Amino acid sequence: MLMHLSPDTEFWEIPVFEVNDQHILVTGGSSGLGRHFAHFVASNGAKVTLAARRADALASVVADINKSGGRAQGVVLDVTLGDRIDGAMNEAEAAFGPMHAVVNNAGVTATRPALDQDERNWDSVVDTNLKGVWLVAQAAARRMIDNKVNGSIVNIASILGLRVAGAVAPYAISKAGVIQMTKALALEWARYGIRVNALAPGYFVTELNDDFFESDAGKALVKRVPQRRLGQLSELDGPLLLLLSNAGSFMTGSVITVDGGHMVSGL
Repeated sequence: MLMHLSPDTEFWEIPVFEVNDQHILVTGGSSGLGRHFAHFVASNGAKVTLAARRADALASVVADINKSGGRAQGVVLDVTLGDRIDGAMNEAEAAFGPMHAVVNNAGVTATRPALDQDERNWDSVVDTNLKGVWLVAQAAARRMIDNKVNGSIVNIASILGLRVAGAVAPYAISKAGVIQMTKALALEWARYGIRVNALAPGYFVTELNDDFFESDAGKALVKRVPQRRLGQLSELDGPLLLLLSNAGSFMTGSVITVDGGHMVSGL
């Protein structure tokens, strides 16, 4: 369980950078960043519940984690459907006990110019990336309070919530909302011992973007990153562990960018 430090507690008496035996919920856990985060926290001893819409993909990731010695379970969940969230969390806690932390990762995008984005695109992106994060965070926080858990909620934002790029307006707008939501919830929930922070990745290597980054446009984008390369998913592990563990016990309302310096690139 995450703990507060009292004034007379020596720092070395508190385990830091440790999530062993914590129950961590990872939304969007069947692919991409969510799959990586689930594997990572499980490899560090956490009991991980993966939530996603695709049951088959979810089952595959859960099986891989358990086969490698981790403890994982899956719950099928569409985060945009508020009336399904409590049921999924009941299922998760029935097996692994009260949740200690949430990695609020579920997200989608729609890539096309703003003039060509229709209402359906807007609703899909904003409902998943913003409304879904809100609903999961709220439901988790209520449980943490009821269970007297000093918890951690990590919302996965993006550097596109801080700056913009073309053809992804609904995505950038939704991620900017996630960042402001993180700060608002951190302010209100600190009194309950719940920390709320955001991780804002830049551009990372995944199986979904390999082709783009081999194109001329993709190579040009990489040249604008001061480190002149894409991130590796393992480079998100340290910042995530900081926010989930007691190492970040005095951090709430923070936004950590992991982007190879992209946010400070010259204009």
